[in-house]
Amino acid sequence: MTERLAPDLAGLAAGFGALLREAGVPASPERSARFAAAVGIARPGAVHELYWLARVTLVDQHDQLDAFDVVFRQVFGGLADVAADRGDTAAPTLPQRRRAGPRVRPREGAPEGGSDVPTPTSAAGEPREGEDDEARVLVTASVEERLRHKDFAEYTAEELATLRRLVEELRVVAPRRRARRTVRAASGRRLDLRRTLRHSHRTGGDPVRREYRRRRTQRRRVVLIADVSGSMEAYSRVYLQLLQGAVRGAGAEAFVMATRLTRLSRALATGHPDVALARATEAAPDWSGGTRIGEALKTFVDVHGRRGMARGAVVVIVSDGWERADPALLGEQMARLSRLAHRVVWVNPRSAAERYEPLVGGMAAALPYVDVLVSGHSLHALEDVLAAIGTGPTAAR
Repeated sequence: MTERLAPDLAGLAAGFGALLREAGVPASPERSARFAAAVGIARPGAVHELYWLARVTLVDQHDQLDAFDVVFRQVFGGLADVAADRGDTAAPTLPQRRRAGPRVRPREGAPEGGSDVPTPTSAAGEPREGEDDEARVLVTASVEERLRHKDFAEYTAEELATLRRLVEELRVVAPRRRARRTVRAASGRRLDLRRTLRHSHRTGGDPVRREYRRRRTQRRRVVLIADVSGSMEAYSRVYLQLLQGAVRGAGAEAFVMATRLTRLSRALATGHPDVALARATEAAPDWSGGTRIGEALKTFVDVHGRRGMARGAVVVIVSDGWERADPALLGEQMARLSRLAHRVVWVNPRSAAERYEPLVGGMAAALPYVDVLVSGHSLHALEDVLAAIGTGPTAAR
């Protein structure tokens, strides 16, 4: 049963709640979230266990049980006769007092009181429009779960369209750092002498009321550099979408590299997403060309990094490490970059292979200066990328 609940649990709970509301059960989004959290904690191993988790989190009135039982059996395809768990002798039917929504009747030819799944109908007795909504919820969740662990290089054209929507939902969150400037605080260890003395004038010079200040926090700059050479073609389109989300959501700086470095921050920050992606592709004429990672990083450090863009920033490099030029140049530039950046994250889709070892000249030269190495080859692996950017477990160099 646990494997059936794996696909996008939040989406499944939301869809289930929507069907319950349509059937007259006031299952609010908050209750749906509570149901998803309960399933994630309890991890039910049987349908009847899932039934009770859903019932205690989504139902609060006894007269809602009949409608709840019918919708539960609809969504989970008649896997269990939930009426038997409550000692009822017949399968429940939806109450007739509802103001709106479909009525449910047994399938033609189904035995009375059996466990066959009811077919939803309209008020006129005809099958209601959208009767397969609950099936679509499950199918969509199943497809998304299958795609979560599939390598981007193995996606079909249809799956890439679904992947685009899923990647757009990801959010790059920049880590926070303490700034030099201070702000007022209710308490603390740093006394605000100016304000304290000003208030003491009201109490005869006695500083009865003390004022404090603390250092404010601000988000670190995030810089993403994606390899768009021929060896990364299967992954570059996906990461270009991630770059666009990072630029718009976290104010990140975005670059692509192949035989040279191209800055895409402005192209990805403005306009419609499709137009921005088209402009980004046009701005990199060496797309799907060769790879000169060392020269591209040298350009970044010389032109942008030393001027402040890389200082104290989280720098994310997406590349498989295939370097056509001298790997020694890449190692030299990575050493310079590591001294400027707060953290260097390297995303290598090839590292997901079981027998992968960083023996390629470019990757071997860069690895000593990488704080976090992640694969990022699938939708599930992208979570590791986002975690490395936001919190970043720092590996020993």
